[in-house]
Amino acid sequence: MKLDVTTLDGSAAGTIDLDETIFGLEPRVDLIHRYVRWQLAKRQAGTHKSLGRAEIARTGKKLYRQKGTGNARHGAARAPQFRGGGKAFGPVVRDHAHDLPKKVRALALRHALSAKAKDGAIVVLDKASVAAPKTKALKETFGKLGFVSALVIDGAELETNFRLAARNIPNIDVLPVQGINVYDILRRDKLVLTKAAIDALEARFK
Repeated sequence: MKLDVTTLDGSAAGTIDLDETIFGLEPRVDLIHRYVRWQLAKRQAGTHKSLGRAEIARTGKKLYRQKGTGNARHGAARAPQFRGGGKAFGPVVRDHAHDLPKKVRALALRHALSAKAKDGAIVVLDKASVAAPKTKALKETFGKLGFVSALVIDGAELETNFRLAARNIPNIDVLPVQGINVYDILRRDKLVLTKAAIDALEARFK
């Protein structure tokens, strides 16, 4: 697969061949869905908690005698049916993460990249660097290139000025190639890859 390479000022910088085994697959929705579900579950804090009847600061004395009152049989006022009592089967602190094999994760990432390539939503940049960390200038540059909602993936290290200029632009995410993930790829309309990012991805999947 051949794509044009562009620079940040919009001029052409040649072409690049993308590896078909990474960018040319027929996207499988089931794999992508499994990865996104795994990723979102993994980042849940799981700190939700409600008080059970054993944790309520309330007397455990029997409300009234067992027989002879005509009322229902009740024990402590901490029971869930009473206002101020403990919650029955409430949420507890737990880990929401579940396992996903490493090979499935790698395959899902390739299918997500292929899905973007199939939609024509991949843009290849020569390099992601700017002379000064000016957000306004970079926002105007992105506007000319049509980057309204985009994920920019650079090489192993982000160029400092570019990272600082881009961090406050709405709907623009910038990540090093190690941080590339399926969820961030799908949540933005455009996937912007630098030549360094493509080289790193191809080396990673060889």
